[in-house]
Amino acid sequence: MIIGDSSALIALSVVNKLELLEQLYENLYVPQAVFDEVTQVGRPQSDKLRQFLQTKVKKVELSLTKLGLGLGELEAITLYKKLDAKVLLIDDNRAKKYAILNGVKVIGSLGILIKAKEKGYIKQVKPLVEEIMKSEVYISNKLMWKVLEICGEL
Repeated sequence: MIIGDSSALIALSVVNKLELLEQLYENLYVPQAVFDEVTQVGRPQSDKLRQFLQTKVKKVELSLTKLGLGLGELEAITLYKKLDAKVLLIDDNRAKKYAILNGVKVIGSLGILIKAKEKGYIKQVKPLVEEIMKSEVYISNKLMWKVLEICGEL
């Protein structure tokens, strides 16, 4: 089971690879705050994400309070713990560090692409990473090169 957070879901939606989450993990869930955030009218990929996530939303009673993290991130971490999920899909560095410090196993959108290539679900990561980098989703050049090196696509 994987719990999804906003920016990583948007990144996978940009490259039309949301289905990888269902191929790699038995179940995908998102907290209500993440669903609300990614499906706001005018947000990138909102229609596609609404359709994909509408049956995967779980209500969360927030037990965490941490300055600097968004409501979606806090609810995603809480849902991970509540459902004893296998991994948390999250791209935001600050939230990722906070999650790790709290015993949460994390993977980012690019980690999903690497894993999907290793399992043979996709043939190449490079065109997908390039497409994400052209979108509103931020990926550092350093991370891009590291991912391409891991995938043998330099």
